[in-house]
Amino acid sequence: MESDLPVPARALAIGAHPDDIEFGCGATLAKWVAGGCEIHHLVCTDGSKGSWEPDEDLTALVEKRQVEQRAASVALGGRGDVVFLGETDGELESGLIQRAQICLWIRRIRPEVVLGHDPWKRYRIHPDHRNAGFLVTDGIVAARDPHFFPDQKEEPWRPTTLLLFEADEVDHAEEVSGFVDRKIEALLAHRSQLRSTMGMTGGAQASAEEIAAFSVITEEKLAADGARAGVAAAELFKRVDRL
Repeated sequence: MESDLPVPARALAIGAHPDDIEFGCGATLAKWVAGGCEIHHLVCTDGSKGSWEPDEDLTALVEKRQVEQRAASVALGGRGDVVFLGETDGELESGLIQRAQICLWIRRIRPEVVLGHDPWKRYRIHPDHRNAGFLVTDGIVAARDPHFFPDQKEEPWRPTTLLLFEADEVDHAEEVSGFVDRKIEALLAHRSQLRSTMGMTGGAQASAEEIAAFSVITEEKLAADGARAGVAAAELFKRVDRL
């Protein structure tokens, strides 16, 4: 298990839905911000399936989730700058059009480190997570070579490292002991998801007890992952350096 990359100048985290980045690497991003890193979020889908209410106003939900995602970025220490590709939730494809968009933003932001879903995770049933992962890997390949999407006006860019969260075979840990609270704060910014994703029956009006219980679960998960790496708390990744 390798640990703790040098703090990058810029990092780009790419998630399928609003809140995926916070679950996957929120504490790591907060740690890097504290070290001087400029963090960027890119969210592939509009999050319009993120409700269990059959009569939900989906247009309003999409707008709400964008506000929540910007607030989560700020909670991690970012500026609230988030790229929303706006693909329909549940219908994300890893096609050439979407690959070109990821390529463009990698070239434009020029991150040293890219973070995203592990597309090879076994038994993954959510197609958006799988396809978002492949868009990250395919977008990195395209971004580094001038002959991919030559109509784009941005210079090619090759990141140094790719960190895949939700990974089957982890080999890299980021020690995040001082940033657990930041991760929890960022997750709680996604108030529309407190019921459907985070298991709080009170939803956006969740009780203090429900929020405390969710916080404990999050802390315990980070502690368990930290134990695998010999530290108090960690987020775990599959690391790829040959990009």
